[in-house]
Amino acid sequence: MSRVCEVCGKGTQVGNAVETRGKAKYLGGVGTKVTGITRRKFKPNLQRVKVSTQNGTHKTMCVCTRCLRNGAVRKVVRQKPFKLPAK
Repeated sequence: MSRVCEVCGKGTQVGNAVETRGKAKYLGGVGTKVTGITRRKFKPNLQRVKVSTQNGTHKTMCVCTRCLRNGAVRKVVRQKPFKLPAK
């Protein structure tokens, strides 16, 4: 299983990890210096979620948290909401 969102296709991105040392000028130092730059990976925050599909079936998917928050998928309702008895 690759680390890719099944809804939007968001995957791993690459960037740099910048290591610095020294005290900042505004704090009274002579300034920070870059001492090393190495490659790193930015991985998406994927969650395994049970999703209800259009035709009414349930499916487990790997979805990023942005798709969950924005409502791109609908989670399965595991229990009916509480209802007051009619009088």
